[in-house]
Amino acid sequence: MLILASGSPRRRELLSLITDEFEILVSGCDEFVPEGTPAKKVPAILAEQKALAVAKLRPEDTVIGSDTVVVLNDEIFGKPKDKFHAHAMLKALSGKRHFVYTGVAVAEKGEVRSFVQKTEVEFYELSDETIEKYIATGEPMDKAGAYGIQGKGSVLVKGIVGDYFNVMGLPVAETARFLGLV
Repeated sequence: MLILASGSPRRRELLSLITDEFEILVSGCDEFVPEGTPAKKVPAILAEQKALAVAKLRPEDTVIGSDTVVVLNDEIFGKPKDKFHAHAMLKALSGKRHFVYTGVAVAEKGEVRSFVQKTEVEFYELSDETIEKYIATGEPMDKAGAYGIQGKGSVLVKGIVGDYFNVMGLPVAETARFLGLV
């Protein structure tokens, strides 16, 4: 059985574009990244931790873990702690290009393998009013970088270079190939 080690509704939706035959089992693992780890390597490390935590519970299954980070100037923008933090993140991203890295790890038969997909995203210049209106929707509060490209945050994005689904949290085409399903 294929298991997605994530409670993310977006990842569930994206994995269902590849296959309908999977279960959800949230890892709940303590995430740890060694100090000094380059930002672009962080999502693979976290994805592997999630996949391995669930694989310990279900060793006979194939487990997918995933993690997404937004990176600007080597600084990781995770999920905002509050509205003020969301505002600061969006202000920092305003008018700039940043990168979204998603790590995908597959644990099966006692082994784990992973890859990281990178997408470049450019934001329009954002006024404080635009940022506040977006934050008021509540959408940014559970998303890396404080925005969701697939939702109301789409109006912030000037353009992307790379995989759109990667920005949502799971690079669909690469994941399908990594699993050998395409």
